[in-house]
Amino acid sequence: MLRALGTNCEHETARALEAAGATPNLLHWNALCEDPSHLERAGLLVLPGGFSFGDDLAAGRVLGTLMRHELEGPIRAFVDRGGFVLGICNGFQVLVELGLLEGSPTPSTERRIALVDNDSDRYECRWVHLRNEASAATWLPSGEIWPCPVAHAEGQIALSEGELERIESEGRVLLRYVTAEGGKPSYPAAPNGSVGDIAGLCDRTGRVIGLMPHPERNITPWHHPRWTRLPAREHGEGLGFFQALVEAARKPQPLGTAR
Repeated sequence: MLRALGTNCEHETARALEAAGATPNLLHWNALCEDPSHLERAGLLVLPGGFSFGDDLAAGRVLGTLMRHELEGPIRAFVDRGGFVLGICNGFQVLVELGLLEGSPTPSTERRIALVDNDSDRYECRWVHLRNEASAATWLPSGEIWPCPVAHAEGQIALSEGELERIESEGRVLLRYVTAEGGKPSYPAAPNGSVGDIAGLCDRTGRVIGLMPHPERNITPWHHPRWTRLPAREHGEGLGFFQALVEAARKPQPLGTAR
């Protein structure tokens, strides 16, 4: 799991991964630059949330740009040999800046995905409902609706013309914002105005995953603000997301294809 100046969700994310059965190893991104062979000993690379480099230029832009210059080759090789990459909130923003969710390397002039300011023009910190979509990430059970918090100011997914139809046809829509009953949401249930109410994306392999919500903040029953009024639960619903991901990352993956 990588951290940088401004990362602030690494310990919660490490706890979630550990609860899901993984053995997290927290590294500064400079350490991975110095020794990319760390990836050869891992099955999952995680970029947690926060405000890397203070989001001074744009959310995730500085770290994404640095990683594109220093680590793009090793990370793409890691994915090609079956590794998983997860970016949460700022980590998702970094993946977009890195270009890893675009698939094969493309020039910056061909960029098709961006994360921009929320429609509300403010920081949104609230609980929402997500639905797992049928996607290339077949390790995540489709159709399940679950609560999860969001906390971001630049979480609106913007796509170039025709891109929504393309990523839907390729099974790259991982999560959508929905109402508690699974219907089409309006603000604030759709907290940022993302096209197609998309909350998370994956690449064509289903192994590179980016999402704006924070499942690591819903791994225990008492994380939910209404936990005393909910039926008894053994764990928060976000833990199921990490358990499915960790289990998939442990299994040998066909090169360059979805599981």
